[in-house]
Amino acid sequence: MYPPSDTDMDPIRILTAVPICDGHDSAINTINLELIQQGVEVIYLGYHRSARDVVRAAIQEDVRGIGISTYNGGHVEFFAEVIDLLRKYQVGRNMKIFGGGGGTITHADAETMCRNGVDRIFFAGTPLEEMAQYVHTSIGQAVPSPLNEGERGGDRFLARQLSLIEAGREPSCPESGPARIIGITGPGGAGKTTLIDELVLRFLQTRPKEKRVAILSHDPSIVGSGALLGDRATMIYSQNDRVFMRSIATRGQAGGLSPATTACLRLLAGSGQFEVVFVETVGTGQEALPFGLSHQVAERTILVMPPDYGSRLQLQKIAMLDAADLIVVNKSDLRGARTALAEIEARIRTNRRRQTLLNTQANRHRDPGVNQLFELLFPE
Repeated sequence: MYPPSDTDMDPIRILTAVPICDGHDSAINTINLELIQQGVEVIYLGYHRSARDVVRAAIQEDVRGIGISTYNGGHVEFFAEVIDLLRKYQVGRNMKIFGGGGGTITHADAETMCRNGVDRIFFAGTPLEEMAQYVHTSIGQAVPSPLNEGERGGDRFLARQLSLIEAGREPSCPESGPARIIGITGPGGAGKTTLIDELVLRFLQTRPKEKRVAILSHDPSIVGSGALLGDRATMIYSQNDRVFMRSIATRGQAGGLSPATTACLRLLAGSGQFEVVFVETVGTGQEALPFGLSHQVAERTILVMPPDYGSRLQLQKIAMLDAADLIVVNKSDLRGARTALAEIEARIRTNRRRQTLLNTQANRHRDPGVNQLFELLFPE
């Protein structure tokens, strides 16, 4: 059995989401912000998510609770489906489910939902402070469900080991890998997450069905507070059982990674479950060298740049241009992309490292640049 978390030291981790066929996310975004300001690490799955997506993410993220915001109706059935799936994977007893929907969920609906296993429904007009207090007092005291011997090596076991690492404890997972580790970094807004999602799509399409991929995705912790771990919200193709994704907060460490990153990568790569592990850093600045100047963290490193990085003088200051193996100018449809390519090519020519420079438009279906990047990373 996993030991109870020390709530004074370990941030509470919860998952929030909006159900399938529902695109109303303004309310949940407001609640997310309040919770992270109260010290909670919120993994936001986004809107239009199926019950299976919600449960997969909750297991892989090893959260203590799931918050669902729904405004389109069908809430009784959706919450019931989530609870049934959690029970199927034997995590439903300890992972608390709560939610709300303004005036959509009636008091009669709430009574039915609570009889089915929902822990709490919040109605319109509930103060944000009351919701945050509930998360701290009810979700924060939740003890993770015990693991069965048969789960050893599965996603839930692996997720629990990652939680142990983040809490500064020793995991109990023998190494049987290793998988390849590919590091992806770059400034915020460069499109790193979308690019990874497209690479995952090509992996799923070209690799045998028994092959899996892992993603370790970083987001910054707010100083003195929690973190919004939102990379899952922009993932489309990575919502797949062949993909294991874990969101991790920096918890006070600068430079784009977490104090637990190296140990988490060692666990993922050595678990024997994955062919490749993508590690995405926080949006980084000029001085950042998250993977260092060697390949101690990642086998290959990719720097993703937007076309609007500023002047040539700013370009000279970006340290990662001297360290990355591959450099990608993403969002190549934007104005200035051709100029950016020319300037970056001139900049890296002085490195004499024969770095590869590519241009991509990751949000375009079947983008040739993404295809080229994938072929460089996964040659036949």
